[in-house]
Amino acid sequence: MDERYRRLDPLSQMLRPHRGWIRAVRDALGMSGAELGHRLGISQQRVAALEQAEIQLSIQLDTLARAADALNCHLVYALVPRTSLTEAVKAQARSKATQILLRAAHHSRLENQAGSDSLDARIEDLAETFVDRRGLWNDSDE
Repeated sequence: MDERYRRLDPLSQMLRPHRGWIRAVRDALGMSGAELGHRLGISQQRVAALEQAEIQLSIQLDTLARAADALNCHLVYALVPRTSLTEAVKAQARSKATQILLRAAHHSRLENQAGSDSLDARIEDLAETFVDRRGLWNDSDE
């Protein structure tokens, strides 16, 4: 999965145009709001409302797909992770292991018990056990 997302990374660098994709493509085509409205079967005012909804990130995906089709475009919809999924899982496992072991270390100190392994090594060992388990993203320490 990480490899598939790596190929999408250049797309994640593309910023949404200030006035939205619908307006940017429509302007590039030299198409008026009324003309796009005619292609969509809606009024020019409704086109303006769609463009505004896109800017506000409140446009519905099916509406955006219809607008893309009317503009002779493909709608590309993807969630592109900011980091590799593998690294995200490992970081979450480390975080969960750290929480558990720090709480255990606190209780051990209260009972005057010292662990012989370094805390970092124990965190990494415990994190490895979490990587392939369900519940990794739960807030509880189970």
